[in-house]
This record gives sequence, structure tokens and C-alpha cells, in this order.
Amino acid sequence: MDPSARSERAEPLDAEAFVRFCYRRRRVGWPDLYDEMCRVAHRGLFHGMCPRDLAEIGIGFSLHETACLAAMVTRVVAEEQAARARSMAQGVVVRSTVADRPETEPDLAVPLAVAAGA
Repeated sequence: MDPSARSERAEPLDAEAFVRFCYRRRRVGWPDLYDEMCRVAHRGLFHGMCPRDLAEIGIGFSLHETACLAAMVTRVVAEEQAARARSMAQGVVVRSTVADRPETEPDLAVPLAVAAGA
């Protein structure tokens, strides 16, 4: 990916943004989120970035980089969960919709709600 194209984007493209993107696609923790991150990277779903592009912003998938990646994932997931809890406490319902996702995969982490009387 052209580095100049990345600098023109409105939101920052950093390692934490990638982790947040993956977590919001599939709300799971480490190590399950690692699988989602690999899937996203190899399909170029995060702004078209492949594993090589992600390495430039601090995301490495090799064995010697997993401890650092796991620590970042743990911190970002905790922040996301705290923000979601604050939103829910304030009465704001945060929902993930199929339109938010670039591909149609079932989200096994989000339970299905059944309407009363259905």
C-alpha cells in the first residue's frame, strides 16, 4: 500500500486501530482474537492492508512478536469493554450490524435476541 495514501486518511492507522477494528468485528479475547486478526490481515480488510503493511504500523504475527501483540490486545480489549460498559450504563445501546462488516460471516460472539411471542 502506498504510504502517502495512508497519511491522507481521516482516522489514524496505527496498531491499536487495527486491534479495535478486529475486536469490533468479533468480540473475543486473546488468543481467539489473534485468529480474527490473521483473517483480517490476509484478506486486507483493514484499509486494504496486508501483513507486510501491518508490520509497518507495529502488528507482527510471528512467534517472537506474539507476547507484545497479546499485551496490546489485552489492553485494547479492556478499554473497549470499559467504554461499552460506560455507554450501556448511560443508556446508549451499541449494536453491531451486518452493514458494518465488509463480508458476511456469522458473529458467533453476539447472542441472538428472540422477540417475545415469536
